[in-house]
Amino acid sequence: MRILGIESSCDETGAAVVEDGTYMLSSSVASSMSLHAQYGGVVPEIAARMQLEVIIPTIDNALKQAACQWQDIDAIAVTVGAGLGSSLLIGVMTARTLAITQNKPLIACNHVLGHVYANFISGTSLPDYLMPKQAPEFPLLAVILSGGHSQLVLFEDHFNYRILGRTQDDAIGEAFDKVAKLLGLPYPGGPSISAFALKGDALRFKLPKAKMGKYDFSFSGLKTAVLRLAQDQAGVSYDFPSFQLSERLSEAQKADIAASFQHVAIETVVDKVLLAVEQYSPKSVVLAGGVAANTLLRQSMHQKLSLPINVPDLKLCTDNGAMIAALGGWQLRYQKGLADPYSLTISPNLSM
Repeated sequence: MRILGIESSCDETGAAVVEDGTYMLSSSVASSMSLHAQYGGVVPEIAARMQLEVIIPTIDNALKQAACQWQDIDAIAVTVGAGLGSSLLIGVMTARTLAITQNKPLIACNHVLGHVYANFISGTSLPDYLMPKQAPEFPLLAVILSGGHSQLVLFEDHFNYRILGRTQDDAIGEAFDKVAKLLGLPYPGGPSISAFALKGDALRFKLPKAKMGKYDFSFSGLKTAVLRLAQDQAGVSYDFPSFQLSERLSEAQKADIAASFQHVAIETVVDKVLLAVEQYSPKSVVLAGGVAANTLLRQSMHQKLSLPINVPDLKLCTDNGAMIAALGGWQLRYQKGLADPYSLTISPNLSM
């Protein structure tokens, strides 16, 4: 059962072919990140314009890489939400058109759930991918961390899950981006903070952890605390513009602030995971979303948890078509999300 997955929820345009929800035959991703970097974040219009140009070549490349013709494809899976409306529309309209012209079933997929199902891709013939030795076991605890989401989800089985907690304000990935911008580090903020933190002392500054519900997250207070810390270190008042702070800070100060921020942000997540593992005793934990690529997060989880931890290959943490193709394969197996190609619509605010 070969599924073509199409992902266009933000600035990446991804297409991939995955067999039986587990074996990746191809993965092609076109990114406009370099265009957004100069603005310090994704500009929706720029993302959509680029996706219009690259989506068909990206799909063609995924089919070619998988050595597949259209008759080899059993269904098309596409992200319908959550994400940027203009970007989602390009992916969905393309998938609808292909489903009609190629006479293929169409499967509507949730972007966030797709990140979880990247962990079920356990094999590939493609070079330079590090795959897990085994698929996650149920019940599993999903730790979903990205620029738009921070949540803990307990899965009893495929598509049988409940959200234990989620962010009440900023997602952790957004906090990384904002702190990186404050420190004058390049976008995207996650990799920039992680690399720069290696030069700093993670215990140099004491930053606060939000006191939320047992499994809920909050990162806005931490972000504000970093701003106040940077202003103190720069010797300026609290009304000093944040975008000018990086010019007043030394490289050593920036590194210590980056390291201290990352330490508290990651420790906040790990603390919640430990509580959930103690209460619900899952058989495995999976990391999902762009922040799952963070080295400190991976190291901390492996150090503090004794049960199996599944993490996708780094290239499958960020947005990609393979995670949607994998999710689509499992949805087809369970007859979930089958859609009418003549009427399928986007859902930018879709939640799990």
